[in-house]
Amino acid sequence: MKINEELCLSCGECLPYCPMGAIEMGDTAQINQDECVECGICIRQIECPVEAFYEPAETMMWPRSLRKVFSDPTAKHENTGVRGRGTEEVKTNDVTARFKRGYYGMALEFGRPGVGTRIGDVEVFTTTLAQAGIEFEPNNPLTYLMEDVHTGVIKEEVRNEKVLSAIVEFVIPEAQLEDFVGKIRGAASQAKCMFSWGIVARYEPDGTLPVVERLAELGIDVPRNMKVNVGLGRPKGED
Repeated sequence: MKINEELCLSCGECLPYCPMGAIEMGDTAQINQDECVECGICIRQIECPVEAFYEPAETMMWPRSLRKVFSDPTAKHENTGVRGRGTEEVKTNDVTARFKRGYYGMALEFGRPGVGTRIGDVEVFTTTLAQAGIEFEPNNPLTYLMEDVHTGVIKEEVRNEKVLSAIVEFVIPEAQLEDFVGKIRGAASQAKCMFSWGIVARYEPDGTLPVVERLAELGIDVPRNMKVNVGLGRPKGED
């Protein structure tokens, strides 16, 4: 995004809106192009009295176009047809059955609004996971940015692109939980960005969720504000 400096009144009304703090004030307001993630908040939410904000053509030119599709929830990834940073995860599992009994889904989200992340920052995790034999979720847009899914190395031309956040998704056998927690913690010690960690687990037929106790033994507290798929979707996927 850019600001037409000939129109800008230097009123400063726009400064608080940018989630990345990329709008800077000099003689007029300007957008720091290195920090802007092309989320579109400035155009959609700021009532600029002179409509000085605009989206230049280079916003949709590769590789900068990645910023918009990862940061603007109204934009769609061409390679997956999905809006947002990842997939629908557990939210449609009653129909898709992506996460089957005996397995845990993992989602590592890098960056957040106000912080962001460079695409290349995820590589410390993706290379660690690839070395462990992980198969990355093929419908996740981040998977398409790897030179080779067997190494987890991120393509050179996209490494410096900044986005609000990006998610790495994969599935592990339940028996390997402790092993992968250790690998993720090891990679986290080398991370250059903040990340949050989600896990997808199936309730047992008796209503228990054993993964909570296993995580507690590893020193990980599970928050109560989790997402729950109540299984109302049809047709129901195979377990």
